[in-house]
Amino acid sequence: MAEVDDKLNLVWGAEEIAKLIGRSKRATFYMLDSGELPAKKVGGRWVAERGKLVAFFMDTAA
Repeated sequence: MAEVDDKLNLVWGAEEIAKLIGRSKRATFYMLDSGELPAKKVGGRWVAERGKLVAFFMDTAA
C-alpha cells in the first residue's frame, strides 16, 4: 500500500490536509464535509491526492 500512496502522493487525515492547505482543522473539516475539497472518506478517514488539492487551490486563486 505504501507504494500506491507514494505514486498517488496521498495525504491521509483531515489534520494533514489542513496543514497542506494552510487552514485550521475546523475550516478544513467544514470544507471536507461540504464537498468543497477534492477528497474522499475511506474507512472513516479523509484522504486526498496532493496534486488535486494543489490544482484546486491554483484554479480558485486564478
